[in-house]
Amino acid sequence: MMKKIYRNIIAATLIVVGLVGCNDFLDREPLSNITPQQYFNTEADLAAYTINYYSFPTHSGYSIGRFKADNGTDNQADRDANRAWLKGQWHVPTGTDGYNFGNIRALNYFIAEITPKIEAGKIVGTAANINHYLGEAYFLRAYEYFTRLEAYGDYPIVKTVLPDNEDALIEASKRRPRNEVARFILEDLDKAITLLKSGPVENKNRISKEVAQLFRSRVALYEGTWLKYHKGTAHVPGGPGWPGANMPYLSGFSINIDSEINYFLTEAMTSAKAVADAFTLVTNNHNVTGADVFSNPYFKMYGDNSQSGYSEVLLWRQYSAEKSVGHYTNGFLTGGGNSGYTRGFVDAFLMKNGLPIYDLGSGYQGDADLTTVKNNRDERLQLFMRVPGDYLAVNQQVNSYPDIINSIVERKSVTGYDVKKGLNGDPKYLTDAVLTEAGCIVFRASEAYLNYIEACYVKNNSIDADAARYWKALRVRAGVSDNYQATIAATNLDKENDWAVYSAGQKVDPTLYNIRRERRCEFIAEGMRWEDLKRWRAMDQLNNYQIEGMNLWASMYDKYKDNKGVSKLVALPAASPNISSKNLSNYIRPYQIIQQNNLYYNGITWTKAHYLSPIGFENFLRTSKGGDLSTSVVYPNPYWPAQADGIPTE
Repeated sequence: MMKKIYRNIIAATLIVVGLVGCNDFLDREPLSNITPQQYFNTEADLAAYTINYYSFPTHSGYSIGRFKADNGTDNQADRDANRAWLKGQWHVPTGTDGYNFGNIRALNYFIAEITPKIEAGKIVGTAANINHYLGEAYFLRAYEYFTRLEAYGDYPIVKTVLPDNEDALIEASKRRPRNEVARFILEDLDKAITLLKSGPVENKNRISKEVAQLFRSRVALYEGTWLKYHKGTAHVPGGPGWPGANMPYLSGFSINIDSEINYFLTEAMTSAKAVADAFTLVTNNHNVTGADVFSNPYFKMYGDNSQSGYSEVLLWRQYSAEKSVGHYTNGFLTGGGNSGYTRGFVDAFLMKNGLPIYDLGSGYQGDADLTTVKNNRDERLQLFMRVPGDYLAVNQQVNSYPDIINSIVERKSVTGYDVKKGLNGDPKYLTDAVLTEAGCIVFRASEAYLNYIEACYVKNNSIDADAARYWKALRVRAGVSDNYQATIAATNLDKENDWAVYSAGQKVDPTLYNIRRERRCEFIAEGMRWEDLKRWRAMDQLNNYQIEGMNLWASMYDKYKDNKGVSKLVALPAASPNISSKNLSNYIRPYQIIQQNNLYYNGITWTKAHYLSPIGFENFLRTSKGGDLSTSVVYPNPYWPAQADGIPTE
């Protein structure tokens, strides 16, 4: 019975290498039913195996959708609300969610098989290349574990291929405290760094030493800040109510939380500095309007067919329409793409003089019309948000206003603030019927700048010379005054519509907030926001919060008329509304268009259980004796029940 039900953790992982978008590996045919005796004998065998476990979001399929990866945060919104925004809408899965070890087992298998072969000199090829692919395996295992750390916190640490034995499988299911998991990830990355070649590796389509260093800084910053802001809660090992305390196998566990915080933040600084000092930012030539944006290296970097020549790109995914390996991102970006920046996000971008928009001396021209919102603003907003007059390609200008009432989900502009980041500029891609070959960035060096700045300030409560240098470089590239101190002095936290003003329900200081602002604006439409909000514990204060978009009802409503001059906008109390009412707000409220049977009509109220995902019920059942859940070695995450389809207990 155990053999059958535990297939997620013991299922044999044979080598299956599909078509991938990286140089000559595009040409590889699938391999299957191969034994270690037949395989793992040449460096080409190793290369083909590890590339199959590049499970980054950019390697997920045709739709990609990276431009809307921040949907469901205070940065971007889609048509449907995030289920994590309301208690009772996110349930404990009935299956084995959380305990899928498929990729981990495959990588453990690879490491176990090739390590003795390398030591015995039995693999044909260049030693540096052979070691490199072993380094990739350690990196990829670390990456798999980090995705689980983000989602579940405490997690089993499995370093070997497990036998088909019930006792061994149950033993391996025991969760370890999250700080131990994070330390294990850093250990794997340390091994990877010693084995990997320095970049560029295969046109920057494969992992390099510098990628591992950057990722190491991400992991360390994540854990250090999680422990800091969740300290004193059940979400931190040893904290009050921590469920691990009830497990006999963790009875001897102890933690010095402040020491752990200091350790991880120090490691984040060290790893980030190694990358930040080695790579310069891509140049912004400050062409931010018209078709000239497609010649701006900073804009072009995100939509270019080849991203290998950009200094800050460390790893990217290559595509080939000839080999039917591509995506439809460009076509989605020509419409609304079922996404849109929020009002809070757009308002967070500074003026070019470094002042917030609410400062009387900022020069802000208001948001009554889309054409003025971006004027004299941070050039990241100017470049990466689309308004009338912008270009979709070098020969096609946008003359219409956002399609906020389109009934086709993929074309709908949810907030009116449309995403432009990632446009290619080639007219042939102006349809979602044509595969786009634009590359997708996986890691870029600007993250190292931001990781260092944040870790430095959180650890030391000050900005050192390196942090100051990195911060100024980011602001200069964004076309913003490098005088960040003037920004800090002008910041009024009461006027900032930003969830990250808070940690643990309390306002942070203006310096830390502006560090978070910088990160938010630099990672515009790159899918980093949700995990940042979680590690900062930035949602405790949310109570009936309303997501808003562009200012529609001040004047722009007049742009939405048919050829007879009749408005296309229909709001409550009409029977079939397509837009939120001006009686609620001048700004579009995408979750207040309808009221009947709309659970999110009254806004977002945070549930603290949602900082971590629930573990599937089947895992408790499978690791218990005779179905007695009290005997399971798996414990639920804080405030989640060990109950199929259950909701948070807080």
